Amino acid sequence: MTITEKLTQLGARVETPESPDQAVLETVPFSQGDGPPAIVRFACPEFTSLCPVTGQPDFAHIVIDYAPDTLLVESKSLKLFLTSFRNHGAFHEDCTVTIARRIVTATKPLWLRIGGFWYPRGGIPIDVFWQTGAPPEGAWLPDMGVAPYRGRG
Repeated sequence: MTITEKLTQLGARVETPESPDQAVLETVPFSQGDGPPAIVRFACPEFTSLCPVTGQPDFAHIVIDYAPDTLLVESKSLKLFLTSFRNHGAFHEDCTVTIARRIVTATKPLWLRIGGFWYPRGGIPIDVFWQTGAPPEGAWLPDMGVAPYRGRG
């Protein structure tokens, strides 16, 4: 069976999962080779979830950096997983850390960090950061690239 035959979402019409718990993160093999660890970045500048108290939408710019070991997260499955939060009620901190932990469980990376840059509601922006530990030696770690919230400037 080829890699693409093992994937159930890539190349197929797939409905958005109703919740993050129902979403399936698929993986593909990765071979690093020699040299310092690669860093893979996913950026989701239009992430949405729901406030668990009011049901109002919350918006964030999510940046995920990880150093894969032997597995990569397949990007369509990640998009479907992230989209599943649109109807999910959870606090900013829960959403951000849940995303990171699911990727860690699926891929078992050498290292992962996530930044959740949440837009203000009630006048307070919340930024949430989490990582699995120290980054791998020799890896190039770019800045997350999201400026702190400054309002209208």
